[in-house]
Amino acid sequence: MSEEPRGGTRAPAPRTPAGRLIATALGLSLVLTLVVLAFTWPAMTSEAEDLPVAITGPADAVDAVAGRLAEARPGTIELIEVGDRDAAVESVETRETYGAIVLGDASAGEAPEVLTSSAANGATNQLMNALAQQLQTAVTEQATAATSERMTAAQSEAAETVRQTVEDAVAAALRAAAQGERPGATAAGAAPAAPEPVDVEIPRVKVTDVVPLSDDDPNGSGFTAALFPTLLGGMVGGIGISTAVRGAMRRVSAVILYSALGGGILTAILQGWFGVLQGDWWWTLGAMSLSIAAIAAPITGFVAIFGRAGIAAGPVLMMLIGNPISGATTPKEFLPWHWGEIGQWFPPGASGTLLRDLSYFPAADAANAWIALGAWVAGGIVLSLVGHARATAR
Repeated sequence: MSEEPRGGTRAPAPRTPAGRLIATALGLSLVLTLVVLAFTWPAMTSEAEDLPVAITGPADAVDAVAGRLAEARPGTIELIEVGDRDAAVESVETRETYGAIVLGDASAGEAPEVLTSSAANGATNQLMNALAQQLQTAVTEQATAATSERMTAAQSEAAETVRQTVEDAVAAALRAAAQGERPGATAAGAAPAAPEPVDVEIPRVKVTDVVPLSDDDPNGSGFTAALFPTLLGGMVGGIGISTAVRGAMRRVSAVILYSALGGGILTAILQGWFGVLQGDWWWTLGAMSLSIAAIAAPITGFVAIFGRAGIAAGPVLMMLIGNPISGATTPKEFLPWHWGEIGQWFPPGASGTLLRDLSYFPAADAANAWIALGAWVAGGIVLSLVGHARATAR
């Protein structure tokens, strides 16, 4: 038998080996690096590319605007030609485009109009307003050039009139002198009239917000902030249920109950109280509940398969991967490569798109968002069933 330590005290725990200490520090540093990159990379690398914008008007005017945009903003705008203003409005309301340019008949004095959608995204709304300013600059330059041409033509006409008047006066004076008359009497009153001033009214580009934000959330900051509780609520629910509830199928039941209650609470606060959501109450409740379940169910499913280690999959998958490419703060077209489209199939991106469509774009097709969220819920339940079957077999 081993000898008891003197004084009856336990021997001190062995110290952590230096290699494990260094590996732990390096591993945590790598995690910190991934966190920083996940939250700063989209903001630092976002750049508009092929942003869909509708355009309608005379063919020559459309070609002129397209050429000017290609020169000023190469690759930024993808112009989609539509039949008329009504079609342009419809494209914005169905989220096929982020805005539209309506070109009137310049010869008839019709001013251009730029259609924006502040509810779609703040960045795209700013871009459309910048396009309106550029269009106004082009219209002003065109009107100024036309005014200059008319002034030049008027001055040339006045100079020709003066020359002709002088020639006539000289000829009259010569005839009067030949006849012995006073030349001044004949030439009196022959002074030419001054040219009339050229007055050209410069058309003003009209900016119309087709889908404005709510009066309760005029800057859209409330809607953007409302998406985080959905993400956090799903993660907290999944982690908490995985820790507190035993049994894979009981966790599935807990996720369903928690999602329904959590969705009701968030809907009551964000739509009923703060007014940052504007959709139908029951549709919003369904979207909220499904969004929470789409995050919580996969976490409990991973735990059913991998044990407690599966809890870490939730923050990594949803927070570090899905959230940065969700397009919640910047449009999906601003993200490099195809990350914007990929992000729409993760719960953070799908829930943000779905809630925005329900609040402001009821005419838009939100089928993909519903399918994406439902697929994550179903996937989490399937993982729980597999984990339950394995545990039962043991």
